[in-house]
Amino acid sequence: MNMKKENNMNLYENTMYQEDLQKVATLPLPWEKLQNAGVLISGASGMIGSFLTDVLMVKNEEGLGCKVYALGRNQERLASRFSHWEKSENLVFVPYDINEPLAMDQDAKIDYVLHLASNTHPVQYATDPVGTITTNIIGLQNMLSFAKEAGAKRVAFASSNEIYGENRGDVELFSEDYCGYIDSNTLRAGYPESKRCGEALCQAYIRAMDMDIVIPRLTRSYGPTMLMSDTKAISQFIRKGIAGEDIVLKSAGNQLYSYTYVADAVSGLLTILLIGEKGEAYNIADTASDLTLKDLAELIASFAGKKVVFELPDDVESAGYSKATKARLDGSKLRGLGWKPFYDISEGMTRNLQILKDLQQG
Repeated sequence: MNMKKENNMNLYENTMYQEDLQKVATLPLPWEKLQNAGVLISGASGMIGSFLTDVLMVKNEEGLGCKVYALGRNQERLASRFSHWEKSENLVFVPYDINEPLAMDQDAKIDYVLHLASNTHPVQYATDPVGTITTNIIGLQNMLSFAKEAGAKRVAFASSNEIYGENRGDVELFSEDYCGYIDSNTLRAGYPESKRCGEALCQAYIRAMDMDIVIPRLTRSYGPTMLMSDTKAISQFIRKGIAGEDIVLKSAGNQLYSYTYVADAVSGLLTILLIGEKGEAYNIADTASDLTLKDLAELIASFAGKKVVFELPDDVESAGYSKATKARLDGSKLRGLGWKPFYDISEGMTRNLQILKDLQQG
């Protein structure tokens, strides 16, 4: 399926995608904090980073004057993803390997740094286990050191629901202070353990360097900005759904997880960046988007007019899969900042599938 090129070329022009951008861009947030500010985003071409970049550029059309520095290893990919902004002086592409110290033009004013770059799906965990860990630790340290030197006002480190590990059976929802079990002596542990270490590194920089850092914890996110190479179960379901194929479920599907549509994930991220408290972590989640894997597969199959079939995963996929069977996040702390989602899982997924289907049909 040649979705990547179509996605890059036409996503921004999609009416429903434009509506999602406008919903976030019109939130009652203190946008004045970003007035004429410099915002550095690692992972700018990823699912969350690309939507965030589009939102900030939409705000720039309204006169925000925010300069976005989009970091990525592949400048061609960045230029392709943001071709609709190619004439704007407020978007600067910065070719960069996250595991190297960052050096930029000294005239660049950086007020906010968001570290969103990460390996985020099972095949990456299994085939690039070292890179998975170093991006979340060494990459983060590079961003924090750069932010300190640049005099940034605030840093946001995108953490993950994975840091909670497996539910010990003592709670229904994970609040920000919950700590479940992770078997650290496994290949799969590289992702959650490095995210945990990344959060600890943020606290160290807060104390030792007097830096202002916030930690948004993203849960299983989905949206039309997803990369077609993503191997997470939800991404595989979505690809099958928009291709009009049966949905392949590689387990009994009893796993119960929290999910978040990309517009809601970014609205939560911006809320935390602009009004979250220094040093605090916040779950970006809502119980209206909690669903079992089987029910998620059925939802997508229903949209496609297909059925769910069962298939065993191969060894590479299995090595990268989460063993957690119940991971629901408590989003009440973020709601205390005034955040609320636009969509529940049914509305968000239907919207996502329709946008991607429209793109596929050109």
